[in-house]
Amino acid sequence: MNALTEPAEAKPSATARPPLVRELLLVVGLFLVYKFGRQLVTGHTTEAYRNAGHVWHWERVLDLPGEGSVQSLLLHGDTLAHLANTYYATVHFPATVAFLVWLYLKRPAHYVWARRVLALLTGAALVLHLVFPLAPPRMLAAAGLVDTAKVYGPSVYGPPQTDTLSNQFAAMPSLHFGWALMVAIGLIVATRSRWRWLWLLHPLVTLLVIVGTANHYWMDAIVATALLGIALAVLHLPHRTATTAGRAQGKLAPAEPKENVLVGAGR
Repeated sequence: MNALTEPAEAKPSATARPPLVRELLLVVGLFLVYKFGRQLVTGHTTEAYRNAGHVWHWERVLDLPGEGSVQSLLLHGDTLAHLANTYYATVHFPATVAFLVWLYLKRPAHYVWARRVLALLTGAALVLHLVFPLAPPRMLAAAGLVDTAKVYGPSVYGPPQTDTLSNQFAAMPSLHFGWALMVAIGLIVATRSRWRWLWLLHPLVTLLVIVGTANHYWMDAIVATALLGIALAVLHLPHRTATTAGRAQGKLAPAEPKENVLVGAGR
């Protein structure tokens, strides 16, 4: 058989999928560490409100657009405000889980990379929550914003004094936005569809929702973006191969040319 038509020897381009049980324990463990770690600053009320005043002041110094300009769009009707609150309450965590599950099943190499980036981003966010407790704009009287979740529902938070399930003084950075941006980036680099850039709509809508519902300042999203940028710079993308890019394998490739031997040349 002609050597140019023989299949090339297969090379291990695919990344082995990590053990499922280990990954479940790891992801759940990281989430619990973050969840309980946030509770360490629940009692820093005075500091959280003081920091909120500083953030509000610096946003005005930097001439950032007022959060109220976004909220005014939501307050045109009860339905729009309710939809924004529902998006805030229900999309954030399930979308991130679905993103990781899809990568685990379809793009193992990108899954490992994305999980590491999310873990680094979340760990950095936890440190910032501990050293810089921050009350959200809906709690800041100077902001003059409406707590849309409380007025229009649904709300994921109870009164700060009695809410033991969440830390409402951990506004900066916004992991709602940071995770949403990473989901979009991860899907863009792991797929090849010409429509993949539409995934950026997820962080864009998330940004408008977190600001419009007065759960976050603009600065919360800016800091989340900076932390994600650092994480992406530290943890490089996996090498793009036929497997990681989603292309079919098994193409024929030229074999290594063999040295020609002339019959009778040694006689």
